[in-house]
Amino acid sequence: MFYIGCHLSSSAGFLAMGQTALSLGATTFQFFTRNPRGSRAKAIDPDDVSAFLAFQKANGIGTLIAHAPYTINPCSADQRTREFARETMADDLQRMEYLPGNLYNFHPGSHTGQGMERGIALIAETLNAILSEGQRTTVLLETMTGKGTEIGGRFEELREILDRVTLSHRVGVCLDTCHVSDAGYDIAGDPDGVLTAFDKAVGLTRLRAVHVNDSLNPVGARKDRHARIGQGYLGREAFGRIINHPALRELPFVLETPNELPGYAAEIALLKEMRR
Repeated sequence: MFYIGCHLSSSAGFLAMGQTALSLGATTFQFFTRNPRGSRAKAIDPDDVSAFLAFQKANGIGTLIAHAPYTINPCSADQRTREFARETMADDLQRMEYLPGNLYNFHPGSHTGQGMERGIALIAETLNAILSEGQRTTVLLETMTGKGTEIGGRFEELREILDRVTLSHRVGVCLDTCHVSDAGYDIAGDPDGVLTAFDKAVGLTRLRAVHVNDSLNPVGARKDRHARIGQGYLGREAFGRIINHPALRELPFVLETPNELPGYAAEIALLKEMRR
C-alpha cells in the first residue's frame, strides 16, 4: 500500500479531514495539533474521533502524522519558552491518546546561542519529561536544514538526542526531503548514499515518516523554502527514486508543498503515477 497524503486543516475535526483526504486520493494525512503559531488547542470531540476511526478503517487510511506548533522551542535559552514547549507537547501527547498508534512530529528547535551540546541536552530533557511507557504515540524528531542555531541539520545530532532519551524506543525520525537537501545531503542525486549515512548515524529502523517537498534552493543552502514537486532543485525524477526506495517505500509520505487542495490532489496523483 502506498501511503501518500498532505497537510490538512483540523478546524472541522477528524472526520472532515478523513473525508477531505479521501476526496484528494490520499491514504494518509498530517494535521497541526493546535494553532501552528499559537498555544490554543481545540477541545477533542469523542464522537468525532469515533466517527473518524470507523471511517479510517473502512477506507484504508494509514498512520497519521500530527505536527506540533512551530512556536515551541524545547532548547531555548529562555526557561519560560522551554516550559511552554514541555507543557504543549505533554498536552498534545495526552490528546493523541484518542488516536492510538499514530505519530507526533516536532522540530527539535534552536539552541539560541547556548551551543549544540547544551541544546541537545535540553531537547532530551524535554522528551524524558513527557514520554511515558504506556503511551501509544511515537514522537518524531524532524530532520532540519541546520540554519542559524537550529538543531537537527546533521543526522548525528538526532542520534545524540536519541542516545540521551530514556524511552528512546518511543522516539523516531521524520525525514524531510527539502530540509535534508538544504542541509547538504544530496537526497535527489544520491538517495542511496544519504540513506546509508542515515543508517550509520541513526539507524533506518528509526525512520518512521517522510515529508515530501521540493526545495527552492540548491543542496546545502540552509534556507528551508519548500517548492512544489518538480518545481525546485530536487526535480521531478528524484521523487520517483525517493518514494520507491526500498528503505522508504513502506513509510507514510506527506506533502507540505505550497499548495491549495487542488494542487495537493494533482501532486498525489503525480506521485501515484511514479509509484512502482
